[in-house]
Amino acid sequence: MVREEYGKLLKNVQKPARYTGGEYGEVIKDKSKIDVRFAFAFPDMYEIGMSNLGAKILSGIINNLDYAWCERVFAPAQDFAEQLAAHNIDLYALESGDPLREFDFIGFTLQYELCYTNVLNMLALARIPLLAAATKNISHCHTEQ
Repeated sequence: MVREEYGKLLKNVQKPARYTGGEYGEVIKDKSKIDVRFAFAFPDMYEIGMSNLGAKILSGIINNLDYAWCERVFAPAQDFAEQLAAHNIDLYALESGDPLREFDFIGFTLQYELCYTNVLNMLALARIPLLAAATKNISHCHTEQ
C-alpha cells in the first residue's frame, strides 16, 4: 500500500515499483484481527529478495497463523534511501505501508557478509536505535529491581 507521502518520493527514483507492493499473492490482513506483526527484512534490494525461496517459505509459515501477519521490507536503493532521509520519512513495510518502528518484531535474513552494513542502514532509515538503552520509552519491557 503506497501512502501519499511515499508516492511523492517515488516520482524521484529510478525503479519505483520496488517500493509499492501490491504483487499477485501479496498477503493483506486486518490489523485489528491479529496479535503479532512481524516485519521480514531482507537487507538487499527487492529484486534479490523476491527471488529468495527461503524468504517466501518463512513469510508463508507466519502468514498461515491466524494471529500473525508477516510483511516484507527490502533495503532501498541509494536514490530512495536518500529521498527517505531528506524528507524524514521512515522505512516502511510493503503490505501496510506502516513504518518498521510500529512492528512487534523485525527479523533480518543474512545471506552473506556484505549485507551486514545494509542492516545498519535499514535500521537507521527506520529510526530504530541499535541499542535498547538508546530507547527512551520501552513500554513492553520490564526489569525488576
